[in-house]
Amino acid sequence: QVQLVESGGGLVPPGGTLTLSCVTTGFNLDLWVIGWFRQAPGKGREGVSCLNSRPGATNHADSVKGRFTISRDSGKNTVHLQIDNLKLEDTATYYCARSWPSDNFCQLNSQYGAWGQGAQVKVTV
Repeated sequence: QVQLVESGGGLVPPGGTLTLSCVTTGFNLDLWVIGWFRQAPGKGREGVSCLNSRPGATNHADSVKGRFTISRDSGKNTVHLQIDNLKLEDTATYYCARSWPSDNFCQLNSQYGAWGQGAQVKVTV
């Protein structure tokens, strides 16, 4: 059974660091792209980062470049999203999902599925 489960959300002060995890089961992560998305209250879903595991290619939305890092635990089926220098506007529910890669890169506007249940991140003073 294909499953993606997010964890690591919580309350964080501005300027802090948070690492979200996406544990995947039921498929070979080496063959898939994992994307992280977020949805802030009252707003649409936004793709923030993706990782194509086999070539190790990553991609980030312009809005988060320099602060978000996506990585995979070597030999494990877990993909992390580290968020540095958290800002109030990072408050959102963060989701991970998978996409079949069409090349050795990853795109945030590809078709993603098998969405996790989400992890809430609230940046608050």
